[in-house]
Amino acid sequence: MPPSHTPTQDRSAVRSLLRLWPYVKPVRTRLATAAAVAVTASCVGLVIPLVLKWIVDGPVAGRDQGGVWLGALCLLLLGFAEAGLFGLRRWLVARPLAWVEASMRGDLYRHLQRLPVAFHDRWASGQLLSRGTTDLMLLRMFLAFPLTFLLVNGVTIAVGVGILLVQQWSLGLVLLAPVVPMVVICWVFESRYADLSRRAQDQVGDLTTVVEESVLGIRIIKGFGRHRAQARAFHELSRTLRGTELHKARMLAGIWAVISTLPELAIGAALVLGTVQVADGGLSAGTLVAFLSTALALRWPVESIGFLLAMSQEAATATDRYFEVLDAEPEDFSPTPPLPERLPPASKDCPQTPDGLDELDELDELDELDEECGGLRFEGVEFRYPDAEPDAVPVLQDIDLHIAPGETMAVVGATGSGKTTLTALVPRLHELTAGRITLDGADITAMPREELRALVAVAFEEPTLFSASVGGNVLMGAQEGAGEPELGRALDVAQAGFAHALPQGTDTQVGEQGLSLSGGQRQRLALARAVVGRPRFLVLDDPLSALDVHTEALVEAALRDVLADTTALVVAHRPSTVLLADRVALLSGGRIAAVGTHQELLRSNAEYAWLMSGAEQGETR
Repeated sequence: MPPSHTPTQDRSAVRSLLRLWPYVKPVRTRLATAAAVAVTASCVGLVIPLVLKWIVDGPVAGRDQGGVWLGALCLLLLGFAEAGLFGLRRWLVARPLAWVEASMRGDLYRHLQRLPVAFHDRWASGQLLSRGTTDLMLLRMFLAFPLTFLLVNGVTIAVGVGILLVQQWSLGLVLLAPVVPMVVICWVFESRYADLSRRAQDQVGDLTTVVEESVLGIRIIKGFGRHRAQARAFHELSRTLRGTELHKARMLAGIWAVISTLPELAIGAALVLGTVQVADGGLSAGTLVAFLSTALALRWPVESIGFLLAMSQEAATATDRYFEVLDAEPEDFSPTPPLPERLPPASKDCPQTPDGLDELDELDELDELDEECGGLRFEGVEFRYPDAEPDAVPVLQDIDLHIAPGETMAVVGATGSGKTTLTALVPRLHELTAGRITLDGADITAMPREELRALVAVAFEEPTLFSASVGGNVLMGAQEGAGEPELGRALDVAQAGFAHALPQGTDTQVGEQGLSLSGGQRQRLALARAVVGRPRFLVLDDPLSALDVHTEALVEAALRDVLADTTALVVAHRPSTVLLADRVALLSGGRIAAVGTHQELLRSNAEYAWLMSGAEQGETR
């Protein structure tokens, strides 16, 4: 999982928010128009005090009733104009901001699909979910309101102060007195609020993770009676988040109080000074009314500074969190030349690439080379996880295996020996630390990942199904254009005929994680997904572990025909699954300890015999 609380001292909110420009750029014209409309509306509001000055010094002083009604009509029209312009601004920003949010969410989702498995192993799903929901909502709100009104209020304050100074420069200077202390206070507030904002948004991600895990693991929670413990964990995180949000609220209330009080004191001082000047005849009553009206019109732009800064900081934090994911290095789907320094020397009888086959003219030589170099080959393979210590013992080391074309090899080993990791290396779900894996002589690192994964089909011990139909889940493993014949064949191989008896047959929705089905049913559908595309290479990680003995026998009988036409690597724990294989490799402590047939290893290897005897005893119970 990423660091929960990223330091904010060296972070610039402006620099963070500028990263949104590529998304804002396509709609910049409409947003700029909306901002111009809002500025116009604010300036219309500043005209109202000038009309008031004219009314007081003109019609009111001259007792001109018609002029008073004319002035009232002007004020009414200005009010309608201001309201209409602000309504137009909201209409202008609604559609483009919805597009920006959808675009950012789409980019995030596509990027998550391209990130390596190691990234998803480190990050909690709730943290990723909060970045795609809560954080993007904050960014949309920022673009809709604070971004525009930081500009609008700035222009309004500048124009308003100019009007004040023109009307009466001495009173204008009184109103400008709080500017310096307010700037200092805002600077201190911004730096402190940024850290609180980051902490709160990370805590939202943690809380989302707990909720998601509780929903997905509801059977475990209920089965072990752990609902109270989960509730305590949820309430603890919720209480922590509430404390952070209250701290934010107190800080925001504090700066709001200060920012509201200082201008009020300045307006009060200006009122007293202006009243004295009117009494002395140095200032007209209309000018004083206009001055105070303008000053009051500037209250909201000034008082909103704290609120707008807070929303801007939250948006900057949300931007940082969003780009933390987008900056993660994705898998490269283009061919990647293997690193020469990490490769063992090629066999003198095997070319480095399939291009070498063109040099062979005789058919018998081609067959001999295909038998020697084709199929699935591990050469000096070593693997350690990216976050492991440099001096840590590799999970896998010195792995040398050759599975000939059409051959099935079973991998057997104790728990934790590295079997699942070995199978994950073939489709490049993890990247090798050293060595090389070839498919029919071609290095997998020199293949585009899409091409590699079209050649290799996988079925994992933990079957994952999606909220889609049974047929949709199975046909995920097929080429485009596959239909009912391929689906029916795959279901027959996996002995998953139960799918036809479901309420809507193979169109039945299986629900989230496929939890509406039993473990054995999910595993059979996952196996059907692996074989539906008739792959050249098949990697199965204990695919029959959830099946009963009778169903397992039926699946094995159908699977033999599939394995005869493919090159397969099968992780096995049961002797019955091992018997599907032509040869068996014993994996012990991350190394290949022995290779041979089932019977050979039973006679010659004590560890293998012990593993198989334990499996046989487990099956007879």
